[in-house]
Amino acid sequence: MSLLNEIEPLRNEALHALTAAADLAALDQARVQFLGAQGRVTGLMKQLGSLPKEERPAAGKLINQAKTEIEAVLDSRKAALELKAALPKEPTDFTLPGRRRSVGRLHPLTQVTEDIVRSFRRLGFAVADGPEVEDEHHCFDALNTPADHPARDLQDTFYLQTPARPLLRTHTSSVQIRVMEKQKPPLRVIIPGRVYRRDNADATHNPTFHQIEGLCVDRGVTVGDLKGAVEFVFKELLGDDVKLRFRPHYFSYTEPSYEIDFTNSLVRKLGKQWMEIAGCGMVHPQVFENVGYDPETWSGWAFGFGIERLAMLRYGVNDIRLFYENDIRFLGQF
Repeated sequence: MSLLNEIEPLRNEALHALTAAADLAALDQARVQFLGAQGRVTGLMKQLGSLPKEERPAAGKLINQAKTEIEAVLDSRKAALELKAALPKEPTDFTLPGRRRSVGRLHPLTQVTEDIVRSFRRLGFAVADGPEVEDEHHCFDALNTPADHPARDLQDTFYLQTPARPLLRTHTSSVQIRVMEKQKPPLRVIIPGRVYRRDNADATHNPTFHQIEGLCVDRGVTVGDLKGAVEFVFKELLGDDVKLRFRPHYFSYTEPSYEIDFTNSLVRKLGKQWMEIAGCGMVHPQVFENVGYDPETWSGWAFGFGIERLAMLRYGVNDIRLFYENDIRFLGQF
């Protein structure tokens, strides 16, 4: 049989093999058989050189036409088989409503923290951060905490068993020291972060929790400035019906020092008149001297509170441990 007579039968055979392929594997076998490097169509192309010179153009044209038609059928059949392979094995009712994907959201503690930061930013405060593994100097000594203070004992603080004896910070006040060591006054910063204390977990305590502290240092800062800032922030967070009162207290790093109680409709619904919410005071002159500030020139205030406590009040949560159990049924409510 001459080369020209082989073209049409080969074309028909190739088209039948491609059309009859039941799956992608069979289709690829047919492709290799006819269009591969050693395929039969490729073999015809290689035989063109053996034809008389006057027959080559017509034979080459016929072979190219056949190859083009085979490739078109191959592409069409491949698309059909790929679609078939992608379809569900079981019958599907495409008229059924779709399944809505659940959308993630911020953790309630993150939501509260961001709201607090937003309120402070409106007062011109920047956000500062520092290490959770701290040294005694920044966590206690520089904050005017004496060596025999109970907070430094093993029953209150987590110490790491290394020669340097670092600890897990018990408050974010350590970052206040680090900020003042690096920056000259005036300054306004807030410091949100995780802290650690050796508390037994119960409805109102957890060995790890979150605090946020504010620090303002400038010339002529007074307790009046402190009260104004505190009142603004808590009204932003808990509503305009919030009322605050300041009770004298003792903190080693502030003088004078105060505990802040607040009341609003939520507190009264709980059957209470007042609820403790934060601690505050004017920065102790010794703390300023420890970081190289002149207490005769600069004054400042600081206050801090637990983010979990505020979140519990805000959302009516009665157990702090719920924030750490990662129960979707709980977190999905916020």
